[in-house]
Amino acid sequence: MDFTLNDEQRQIYEYGGQLAQKFDNGYWLEHSRRKAFPEEMFAKIAEDGFLGLMVPEEYGGAGLGLAEMALFMEGTSNHGIPLLSIVVGPCMSLSHLAKHGTEFQRRELLPAACRGDIKFCFAITEAGAGSNSMKMTTIAKQKGNRFSLNGEKTFITSADQSDYCLVVARTMPHDQVAKKTDGFTLFAVDLKKKGVDMQRIRISIPLPEEQWTLFFDDVDLGPEDIVGEIDNGFSILFDTLNPERILVAAICCGVGRFALDKAVAYASERNVFGQPIGGHQGVQHPLAKAYTNVEMASLMGRRAAWEFDNGLPAGGSSNMAKYAAAEAGVEAVDAALQAHGGSGFMEDTGIYEMYPLVRLLRTAPVNRELCLSFIGEKVMGLPRSY
Repeated sequence: MDFTLNDEQRQIYEYGGQLAQKFDNGYWLEHSRRKAFPEEMFAKIAEDGFLGLMVPEEYGGAGLGLAEMALFMEGTSNHGIPLLSIVVGPCMSLSHLAKHGTEFQRRELLPAACRGDIKFCFAITEAGAGSNSMKMTTIAKQKGNRFSLNGEKTFITSADQSDYCLVVARTMPHDQVAKKTDGFTLFAVDLKKKGVDMQRIRISIPLPEEQWTLFFDDVDLGPEDIVGEIDNGFSILFDTLNPERILVAAICCGVGRFALDKAVAYASERNVFGQPIGGHQGVQHPLAKAYTNVEMASLMGRRAAWEFDNGLPAGGSSNMAKYAAAEAGVEAVDAALQAHGGSGFMEDTGIYEMYPLVRLLRTAPVNRELCLSFIGEKVMGLPRSY
């Protein structure tokens, strides 16, 4: 068992430090506070070839795996520059198109997306279904060899910045299928098509990416828009959902480290009662405990990515990583805030804004209760709880 990163992986992990020399946490915060997409930073990431990490070289990518994408996300988050748009686009959408897309999607859309010329988002969540995706009502009705897409999706990250959306829809209503997982089809939807509309969801969390509800009204789709097989989309859906959990875990671990690094620096310099406050166990122990939990969660995330890249069942590790990392991230940012005292809530410190982000990731994209239910049933063999 070797935990050593190879040279390429180390370079990917350390890229966040290079990126932060120009686009640091202050840049991220400034854009987050006014909810402005960080175009310059995204363009730099594209120029340096990181959007296509999980795309084969023949389609314009680097031909690497989820392990490398997770290292990239964790590395940038270590420096206070987490990007949710990388999760829904370069990971969930591009890697899926690379595996299951049509020749047009692979030859035309993927190279453009790897260059950053076009952007993708991902749409599965519906207001009425919530976590019970089996009951989604967005449907693409077949008419000959074409489809008419109707319905709506909500909490779609960076829809306003995207050219295409990978949409999960039913091509058979849930009450007409033999198995509840039947009747799903994935489509790469051009968001400029007639019948597509969107409405901003006002989120109180400072983030550079905004959330949107997408509306589909008789959107015309053809064979060229289908990703994978008609009615068999669910069988490949976890090619996107497990990576999403793993990358969210990477973000939480990175943000936790970022906050703890600031706390260590402050606690080593701030003198009260004749010594640095970091020398008091009441300050030191919560930081050490949080650091330990971040590192344990990070290891689980790397195991999950390794399993995924090697074609092994990754659901258990992915859910454990997401659960553990979100809890560790919340704990780390909270401990860092407590160590800073009142200064932790000052804008110049740059810690407090990280708390609502990691708290969000405890609930989304899958809440911790469903992670625990999956672990209890699928990993431990307990009776189904929902």
